Amino acid sequence: MATAVTGPTGFLGLRLVRALLDRDHDDSLILLAHTGSTAAIDRLSCFLTAAGAGPRRTEELLRRVRIVDVDVARPRLGLTEAAFEELADQIDVLWHSAASTSLSGELADLRRVNVDGTRHVLELAAAGARRPVVHHVSTAFVVGRRSDPVIYEDDLARPADGFETDYEHTKYDAEVLVHEWSAATGRPAVVYRPSILVTDQPPRPDLPEQTLTAVTRAIVTVAALAVDRGLGTGPRDPGRVQTIRIVGNPRASWNMMPVEDAARDMVRIAQRVRPRGVATFHIVHDENLPVSTLCELLESQLAVRMQLVADYPRDPTAIEELIYRIPGFPRYLEHRHVFDDTRARTTLGERTSDTRVDRDYLLSAIGAATAPRTRDALGDQDLDQALSERLRAALAPEGAR
Repeated sequence: MATAVTGPTGFLGLRLVRALLDRDHDDSLILLAHTGSTAAIDRLSCFLTAAGAGPRRTEELLRRVRIVDVDVARPRLGLTEAAFEELADQIDVLWHSAASTSLSGELADLRRVNVDGTRHVLELAAAGARRPVVHHVSTAFVVGRRSDPVIYEDDLARPADGFETDYEHTKYDAEVLVHEWSAATGRPAVVYRPSILVTDQPPRPDLPEQTLTAVTRAIVTVAALAVDRGLGTGPRDPGRVQTIRIVGNPRASWNMMPVEDAARDMVRIAQRVRPRGVATFHIVHDENLPVSTLCELLESQLAVRMQLVADYPRDPTAIEELIYRIPGFPRYLEHRHVFDDTRARTTLGERTSDTRVDRDYLLSAIGAATAPRTRDALGDQDLDQALSERLRAALAPEGAR
């Protein structure tokens, strides 16, 4: 049986590929890798080695992998008509994990990958003689700004108050496409909605980073500027801890799911579910993490105090204005969603991991992003330059998940 995977070299994609390879030793994988990206086989080999697979095991796994260069944003994935049809006829199972996950991306660019890309992948599934089941990776945050405290797996109502980011918007539209495709073709599909995916494994420059690291690095850069230039509240004093006021709810929380557990659960669900129409699963952790814990963690690494306030300050400091320009981040400090995962739990039965996402886990997850930033490291750049170069770059991790 041949399983195809889009986005195989992204943060989730690499773990998904590993989980699929471990599932069935007879399956072959067709990795639909983005044309022009770092050699997919090299990145996969690097990841497998970093994940603990020895040279012999890595070689065994790679023998079951075939790479096809594609561009999901282009019709027929950028392939000729003949190559597209030949590929479609080889696929028994199709996983769509490719996505642009940038919180600061332009809407048009995000739509090309997340919406048009999903449409083109569904066309690939429809063209195949083997009628593959589609496994689509969405996000729990398709709920946008909905105020409902509990979000259920079948909820797909368009949020009346819109979305926090264009990323959420495009992932919502992509999920709608999957439902429309299933209804029009009578074909089944499985949708996975992971929450914030994290890992406590050390980052490597040759592997994709997690979004949490990018956002944290942006905050650290801004906070370091606050310390260096005395831009928090109160007069500058080398011995004084700077305060940064951020709108947030002290009772707000985030759901963070270890990416290794997420990939494992998704593959286990795929083995067990036999959907009629579209079956949606929340891939989430058992417990939400209070945002106050994240704030305390950042405070422990920086000479700043992060104060959650109810309303945007009438007299924001320069550094607070920068913080509020980090796309999506301030509003996420008000979230109190609980993602009901009854269907996922019922399908999985007993979970095999109870990875605890706590302060120590997060310290490992973001530790590399919180390296001290000294005045020498920052130089004499003014705030505009810091925003345009450092902050914007920090918020633009590699797009493919």
